[in-house]
Amino acid sequence: MDYRSLGKKGPEVSAMGLGCMGMSGMYGPSDRDESIATIHAALEAGITLFDTGDFYGMGHNEMLLGEALKGRRDNALISVKFGALRGPDGSWSGYDARPEAIKNFVAYSLQRLGVDHIDIYRPARLDSQVPIEETVGAIADLVKAGYVRHIGLSEVGADTIRRAAAVHPISDLQIEYSLISRGIEAEILPTCRELGIGITAYGVLSRGLLSGHWQLDKLAQGDFRAISPRFQQGNVEQNLTLVEALRKVADARGASVAQVAIAWVMAQGEDIVPLIGARKRERLSESLKAFELELGADDLAAIEQAVPADAVAGERYPAAQLKDLDSERTTA
Repeated sequence: MDYRSLGKKGPEVSAMGLGCMGMSGMYGPSDRDESIATIHAALEAGITLFDTGDFYGMGHNEMLLGEALKGRRDNALISVKFGALRGPDGSWSGYDARPEAIKNFVAYSLQRLGVDHIDIYRPARLDSQVPIEETVGAIADLVKAGYVRHIGLSEVGADTIRRAAAVHPISDLQIEYSLISRGIEAEILPTCRELGIGITAYGVLSRGLLSGHWQLDKLAQGDFRAISPRFQQGNVEQNLTLVEALRKVADARGASVAQVAIAWVMAQGEDIVPLIGARKRERLSESLKAFELELGADDLAAIEQAVPADAVAGERYPAAQLKDLDSERTTA
């Protein structure tokens, strides 16, 4: 396993992290035993960064991760997103990043995870009703108290990043980044690099679209992809043509589509750590082999030709969710 520093002020982490969201039903039913076995396999492979959210399965994901890490806590860094509000029917109802709410959220997360501190704590989205300075200041108080080690951000734009970093050092920005989600390259990534903030990239396989395994099957109830624009009829067919073009590049290198897609993200800079959303050991094993794939200039050019930056059909999220993404706003 290779290791990378998560920003200038953040911890050293494995060059690939495991995103655990899919183990709590966001992509349809999952298998508890296989999920725990996958987390254990990740630890054994040298992965140290594990990402979760207190709203994944309404606490289920934190409890699952806590169970899997029991007796192995010293080998893991836990990244937690907070603030997304959900109802008992699974509905979404906004974000809460008030200082008093943060104290409540972290108390419950510590209990569900079974730990005495969280390594990286971050608001899931910008709360439009709360200045980012107040949110970061409240997490900074938790750092002083020892409940949190580092402060991260998620899906925020360049201006918000600057304002947050003026209050307290920021270890990393968690944001979607892949061959077909490249919006950070214009302004957000340069800002992070200027400030010494790392990137933890989720969605590197675009929720399975770039895995090379996706088929036009009926999606299970509760699967996010059922409402994702890129998986809708008229869009998904076009997007799968990009996958097939990428498959030709992968075949030429004796690799899988997923391995090429992951290796491309890793090749964009030492300050970028991809989060792999593997729910099964088989998929984790495939992803780990991306470390064996060194992409040269010719490879990168072939990948860019196969999947041009603006070729994807459909937005990252439905319109109702896009409006909450500070990262989609520009400062111009």
